[in-house]
Amino acid sequence: MDLRTAPLATRMRPESFEEVVGQDHILSPSSALRRSLETGNLFSVLFWGPPGSGKTTIARLIARYSECHFESFSAVVSGVKELRDIIDGAKRYYSFDHKPTILFVDEIHRFNKAQQDAFLPHVESGLIILIGATTQNPSFEIIPPLLSRTRVMTLEPLEFKDMAIILNRALQDSRRGLGGLNVELEQEALRYIIEISHGDARTALNNLESAAYFV
Repeated sequence: MDLRTAPLATRMRPESFEEVVGQDHILSPSSALRRSLETGNLFSVLFWGPPGSGKTTIARLIARYSECHFESFSAVVSGVKELRDIIDGAKRYYSFDHKPTILFVDEIHRFNKAQQDAFLPHVESGLIILIGATTQNPSFEIIPPLLSRTRVMTLEPLEFKDMAIILNRALQDSRRGLGGLNVELEQEALRYIIEISHGDARTALNNLESAAYFV
């Protein structure tokens, strides 16, 4: 995607773990996730958290830091057929570089039991590292065999200060953000955008972009 025409929320997606705000409990240098990347011992994980808290961003950063092939699809629009195609591709990549494929599944809770079962042999064999994202409690929405083969990591809702950091960063960044427009955002307007976005960074950036270009 051409960043020049991409939405602000896409352009401002963090490019390093250090840019991610509000999730230090799972992304600090001493965390299990960061240590697994340093040692190369990746594990499958389920990210449970509200919309716009960073689930997709963290999954993409894991793939980038690990240098593994990355595949992504949504449980809303994809099914077992698409999964079979991805597994076939993962086997080809593994035969070439002997690295697993990181498979990010957004809204994994929307898959039924049979569809979730389809992941099991490939997670177990190490062919894929499964990263699932869900806004629902995995204990109730994910089948026990898959749950037992993954770690659940809870993402916290973004606080006001986190959202302010994200928006101010977008205002100042001239490469990816709105820095070239010399936009000035009054504190009242900043507070309003944060309040109506309800902790969702994507929504907040979309609202900021609309305000910058159309108001």
